[in-house]
Amino acid sequence: MKVIGLTGGIASGKSTLSRMIFRRRIPIIDADLLAKKVVEPGKPAYNLIINHFSRDVLNEDGTLDREKLGNIIFANENQRKILNKCTHPFIRREAFKLLVWYWITGEKMVVLDIPLLIESGLQKWMSSVVVIYVSERLQVSRLIKRDNLLEHVAIQRISAQMPLGEKVKYADYVIDNSGDLSETEKQLNIVIAKLYPTVWSWFITWIGPPALVALGITVAIKNKMLMMGWYL
Repeated sequence: MKVIGLTGGIASGKSTLSRMIFRRRIPIIDADLLAKKVVEPGKPAYNLIINHFSRDVLNEDGTLDREKLGNIIFANENQRKILNKCTHPFIRREAFKLLVWYWITGEKMVVLDIPLLIESGLQKWMSSVVVIYVSERLQVSRLIKRDNLLEHVAIQRISAQMPLGEKVKYADYVIDNSGDLSETEKQLNIVIAKLYPTVWSWFITWIGPPALVALGITVAIKNKMLMMGWYL
């Protein structure tokens, strides 16, 4: 089974690309959706967040106030790292469980949609890495329009991430999302045609998935280290 890493930046169009991939019946594991799942009230990550950030980051119904928490972490890198320590071990665990399920059920290819794929070092475990790219100027413009932000706030949030120009250095394939969606879709079709495994290559990787096992061991060790670091 091929594991394709998809990454990009805020307002680069990664979610749009994910929907295009989903419509093609290719399994996709969305780290953003998993991140929402692991911070539901009562979950371990939710409790860790409250322990550090207090109940001030909650809505009246007890759910996380994402806007308030976002304002805190985008303004302070240390706070952002602490939030990642609270959530990333649990996101990785959920993603790995889904990967194992897709492998068992005989899927030929799975896309891992992870915003921090490169920052977390997970790109080395991917069969291929796809980066969706737009210029920073276009990124700012789209973020302002999408989230109704002031320009300096949009720039602050984009600056908190690795620049897309740096991410493309790790890419096996780059999809430029600067134009209209039909052009983006054409590029996606070309990339999928190149990435989709043949029957023979799928059979070989299904029989012996060493990369998947290695990824699982790495995730388990990394999660244990992060959790130990949190409690020390």
